[in-house]
Amino acid sequence: MTDSDTRTLGQRVKELRRAAGMSQGDLAAAMARSESWVSQVERGVQPVERLSILQALADALNVSVREVRPDAAPATEAEPEETHRSNDLDGLRVALTGHPALGSLFEQSPDEPIPSLADFRQHVDEGWRLAHASSYGALSDHLTRLLPSIEAAVRHAPAGDRVELHSLRARAYQVAAASFTRQDQADAAWVAADRALQAAELAGQPLEVVASLFRMAHAFMRQQHMDQAEQAAKSAVAVMAPRAEAPTCPPEELSLLGAMNLVLAVINAREGNRGRTHEHIDRARGIAARLGEDRNDFDTEFGPTNVEIHAVSTAVELGDAGLALEVAQRVDASGLSPERQSRFLLDVARAHAQRRHVGEATAALLESEALAPEQIHDHHLARDVIRDLVQLSEPRVPESLRGLAERSAVI
Repeated sequence: MTDSDTRTLGQRVKELRRAAGMSQGDLAAAMARSESWVSQVERGVQPVERLSILQALADALNVSVREVRPDAAPATEAEPEETHRSNDLDGLRVALTGHPALGSLFEQSPDEPIPSLADFRQHVDEGWRLAHASSYGALSDHLTRLLPSIEAAVRHAPAGDRVELHSLRARAYQVAAASFTRQDQADAAWVAADRALQAAELAGQPLEVVASLFRMAHAFMRQQHMDQAEQAAKSAVAVMAPRAEAPTCPPEELSLLGAMNLVLAVINAREGNRGRTHEHIDRARGIAARLGEDRNDFDTEFGPTNVEIHAVSTAVELGDAGLALEVAQRVDASGLSPERQSRFLLDVARAHAQRRHVGEATAALLESEALAPEQIHDHHLARDVIRDLVQLSEPRVPESLRGLAERSAVI
């Protein structure tokens, strides 16, 4: 399929979905996919070439495959090879299935030479780079190759290399967990986080274990399993908080403790508990003050700026738009990753939307889109606020907002 074909198919899916009286969420649920995947299909970002997926789309829409894609091959023909790179994590999801290195249990030698430790370090760093860039198709391909390779290596490498290999394996699964969470595939994120936790323990790296629990907590939050998310975060805080009282506590440990307090703040905000939310934000502020700088230990981006960004986010969750906007005025997020800056602006837009400030909310969303387009086009919170702004503006929807809604496949 050419780019033009992909866009045409997306428009057709959008029209058929509307004709069926379905929302993007309805279609996603019928296909056991995420709403962001449906959005990407309709925007022409996510190609659909496999006949099995076309058939699933057609079945969900209650139409024939030819109505979805008129040039589709008959169902009896072999499925075509993918000629267009997807932008999802399906390949990685499949790679997580089953035992990660079953052949090694039967003393089978690796099919390919084992890369060096330096190569593995580079590959894991590249995984995080792709995740921060929201390049999920490329990340899926990358980790689908990396994970089996590192799983084989840790079982066949010299004993002296295995500790670091376990640590790198933990980091590789952490990037998988973080990416699955962002793609609304929380069940796969849970599996990846659990494997990261086990690898971190085998590496003898307790802080990597906590970092894995951090990813697990986010997966549970995305599944709306707040009790499990809270248990994951609280178990880490219970162990780490007494250690942090020592003046010699390492900054990496303080960062993780602060990040876990931010997790607990978000959980309590979503449950409407103002007192406990502010308690955890204040604890995180105190930890950030001790650090005195923005850091990125274990890819948490914890520091004074990230604490204030979470103060904005939790205020929005609690419906305190005035407080959120007041705190936001003091935040300079320019030193953080584009992804974190974009998420901050999304929360600013949500606060303005709560106050029915359509122009200010739209401006924040457009700025966020410029930094990280996929975050705005696919994130469920962004799409919700765009829908709300369109409804607030009708029947005179500003052109800038209408364009944003169309790029996000919201209208």
